[in-house]
Amino acid sequence: MVRINSRQVEAFRAMMLTGSVTEAATLMAVTQPAVSRLLRDLQALLKMELFERRGTGLVPTAAAMALYTEVERSFVGLERITAAAEEIRGRRTGSLRIAALPALSNGYLPRLTGHFLKERPNLNLAFFGVISPIVVDWVLNNQCDVGFAEVPIAHSGLPSQKLPAPARVAVLPSGHRLAEKEVLEPRDFEGETFISLSAGSSSRHLVDQIFHRHDVRRVLRVETALSEIMCGMVSSGLGVAICDPFTAQEFSTRGVVVRRFLPRIDFEFSAVFPAQRSPSPVALDLVETMRKSLAEFES
Repeated sequence: MVRINSRQVEAFRAMMLTGSVTEAATLMAVTQPAVSRLLRDLQALLKMELFERRGTGLVPTAAAMALYTEVERSFVGLERITAAAEEIRGRRTGSLRIAALPALSNGYLPRLTGHFLKERPNLNLAFFGVISPIVVDWVLNNQCDVGFAEVPIAHSGLPSQKLPAPARVAVLPSGHRLAEKEVLEPRDFEGETFISLSAGSSSRHLVDQIFHRHDVRRVLRVETALSEIMCGMVSSGLGVAICDPFTAQEFSTRGVVVRRFLPRIDFEFSAVFPAQRSPSPVALDLVETMRKSLAEFES
């Protein structure tokens, strides 16, 4: 079997593309004699004439035209591989699997990832909105490339990055008497019907702790695991709540009034990554994009 090398094929392709030895040499960044030698050796190996001399130039033969079709097909494949590598290196292609707690996945994070994907047209996304313990479990079992879960993270062995923590806010029904105040304090909630997150959650503990410290008695009427349900209840006029700022923002045009609450209660969460492998570069890019966005969230 005839064994040709890649440089000979490259010289042949360059000659076919440019039509002259001089330009082929420029394309390959070699000398003209080097191109001539490569073409001569290729013709000898193939035992066929690929170019005919016409005046001062070389013209491809019918055999060369037929061969070029096959060569170009191979080079297109190589160029696709090169382009794919550049896309991967630029973190603009591939796939990304993320899971996020409901507070982030009910509006804020889908919008952020939507803009992120627009800048990476060849990147595909799988997005799951689940409660924090499931986020951690899925990341732990390598079902996601990155997860966003409320702290503390149950599995300390998972690599994680803490993200900027915005303040929780008070949410009130439209027209509520407390809506007249710009900043609310615990004593403002004395005797109010209150909608809480589920008992046992870290968020519930932090909120209850503040009211107990200030000896404020609320009427605890409803509890739920999801802040979206909490805000839906508030919008009905049933009661008031302390909520993460992301869900509150989603309901700010849906019958809910959002007000600052002091003392400040941070909504803390982290990005978590599978322990079995290094974090995906594109996942790290998303986390960095989110970090910048969060820095501006309260401004």
